[in-house]
Amino acid sequence: MEKRAQGTGKTIDDAVNQALAKLGVLKDDVDIEIIQQPENGVLGLFGKKEAIVEVTRKETAESTAREFLEEIFQAMDIPCEIEIEQEENSEGNFLNINLIGDNMGILIGRRGQTLDSIQYLTSLVVNKKVDDYIRVIIDTENYRAKRKKTLEAVADKMAAKVGRYKRRISLEPMNPAERRIIHARLQDNRRVITYSEGDDPYRHVVIQAAK
Repeated sequence: MEKRAQGTGKTIDDAVNQALAKLGVLKDDVDIEIIQQPENGVLGLFGKKEAIVEVTRKETAESTAREFLEEIFQAMDIPCEIEIEQEENSEGNFLNINLIGDNMGILIGRRGQTLDSIQYLTSLVVNKKVDDYIRVIIDTENYRAKRKKTLEAVADKMAAKVGRYKRRISLEPMNPAERRIIHARLQDNRRVITYSEGDDPYRHVVIQAAK
């Protein structure tokens, strides 16, 4: 992804618009440096000079994430379209990233481990460049929603077993986001309680009968 471009034109605005078109960005997304002011010259003919400007992309959370991911996918030789949307709500500031391509299974990995690793690294890179923490969420092929549905089904099934047999059940190791899904699913189930134990990467959810 090109970071800067020069533009020329009869006026500063013409030169800026040409440079913006080269980068495919809007004026608010760049810093503008005027290299040469336009001059009409003598009688409008001799010594005439065009306006020359250089525009440079501003470093934002979105541009930082896009540049980092493009470098990763180029190194992996995986063609991938990157859609980014920044969202702010009562829970915080989010950067929602969706990856689109023909071979996204390799980016998901076993139980989403590769996707989680890419998400973690992107979050580190992005949050080095911003003042307020941004939660980065990377998804592809609607994997996150599918995985949530699977985990909720597992939570319901295991909670039913615990309620029936009154024995403690430990689930497989999960990352913090997946553990939160289990806890949230069962928080209103009066027959069981849940908690996490162990150290990462082996930290897991325990379901046991409520007293």
